[in-house]
Amino acid sequence: MTAQFDTYAKTYADEVNRSIAFMGLKVDFATKVKAGFLLDLLARHFGDPAKVRLLDIGCGTGGSHPLIKDKLASLCATDVSAASVAQAASTNTGIDYRAYDGTRLPYDDNQFDAAMTICVMHHVPPPQWPGFAAEMKRIVRPGGLALVFEHNPLNPLTRRAVSNCEFDADAVLLGQRRTRALLAGAGFADVRSRAILSIPSFGPRTRALDFALGRLSLGAQYVASGTA
Repeated sequence: MTAQFDTYAKTYADEVNRSIAFMGLKVDFATKVKAGFLLDLLARHFGDPAKVRLLDIGCGTGGSHPLIKDKLASLCATDVSAASVAQAASTNTGIDYRAYDGTRLPYDDNQFDAAMTICVMHHVPPPQWPGFAAEMKRIVRPGGLALVFEHNPLNPLTRRAVSNCEFDADAVLLGQRRTRALLAGAGFADVRSRAILSIPSFGPRTRALDFALGRLSLGAQYVASGTA
């Protein structure tokens, strides 16, 4: 997986755009929507995202970071692809980027208020899923928040986009129930999930409607959360 994403470090967005071209969308759209949902969820949990020390696990080239970094207390990010981390660091300032081995995150216990991972776990070999969730639990302080954004395997357009994408050839999609079980198994409490991207979400009002429709589990992706 590391070598695979090193190869795509400079062409990641182009490959995703090619895979979703049939929808008439570009990767920037989904990135903006998920950044909005991220900040909404942090605000619900903490009150003010500006107080939150956030870790992005599997950050890739940091496409969402310009949208969120100035709204947080601090942002750290890590990835197994050293080339992707280098690309992200060359683009974004004020963010602590680190490469890691895919097993143990290079951070101390309870170091962060929140951790997120966006469309990463489907690239992690399934036997490593429990360890991945356990590492999220280790580095998030008690009372903190974990957020897992993933593809929704119940959505046929999502399945088509994944099948179109070269670097998703190894993907094993996780349903919401499986992701919730992984978070609960790692020791997170108040575990829940909701589908997103059921409708185009261009601002707070449409995001609120999109989140309400998430009960139907038909959106292109979903977000699962748990409290440490």
